[in-house]
Amino acid sequence: MSWLGAGIGAGFGFMFGGPIGAALGAWIGSSFGSGLKRLGGAAAVLNREGAQKIFIVTLFSMLAKMAKADGQVSKAEVQLIEDFIQNNLRLGAEDRKHAIRIFENAKTDKYSIYDYAKQYRVLVQNQAMREMVYRLLFAVAYADGELHSSEEAILRKITADLGLHESLFEAMQNQFGHGRGSSASELQQHYAVLGCSEETSDKDLKLAYRRKAAEYHPDKMASKGLPEEFMRHAEDQMKSITVAYEAIVEARKSKAKVAS
Repeated sequence: MSWLGAGIGAGFGFMFGGPIGAALGAWIGSSFGSGLKRLGGAAAVLNREGAQKIFIVTLFSMLAKMAKADGQVSKAEVQLIEDFIQNNLRLGAEDRKHAIRIFENAKTDKYSIYDYAKQYRVLVQNQAMREMVYRLLFAVAYADGELHSSEEAILRKITADLGLHESLFEAMQNQFGHGRGSSASELQQHYAVLGCSEETSDKDLKLAYRRKAAEYHPDKMASKGLPEEFMRHAEDQMKSITVAYEAIVEARKSKAKVAS
């Protein structure tokens, strides 16, 4: 069943306004509500279905803004997005149609990619979901095999708006760009993946690893609103978390041997 076409009802998109609310309204033409429950006034809480729709609308709107970073969206960039939707996400025909509509609507709205990021940070408290949006922006940026200067500028700046540590840029660039920096810089990137530093104790490092791994467990991500079609990217992030932890542990063992 389509996760984009399902559950359309009354009262969803216009309950909180801003770029995401406007994007929802532009997409549907009205609003939909089974995914959101009002808690008095303008306050609202997302359930799983609502979180899925917020994730999809935010992601494809932000992709449109990134594609337009150089002033216009070329046919090649649109084709790149369509290829990513069909081949990487493997969406069905109906969901591809909805995703492209969201993308097209966002190309001409008045908001910036940073406006979307800031509101998504407010609406979605779960850091793993915000990291997933960032990861997918990277995946699309590298879909043509290189990171363009306009894309790099956005990906560097937007970490703060998504409430993520700035060092995550280097970690993602190393992973998607298959960079070969110095062993010291690679180690710092591994620490960034876990949200730790060289000063973190072995005990706290293990706790951080377990916490991160738990956050990206498929059941946990699904409960937070990640659609099934995106789960492979969550699994890739889990692998990077494990690689980071193992690399840090090995580096610490080697350092201890030298010291002794």
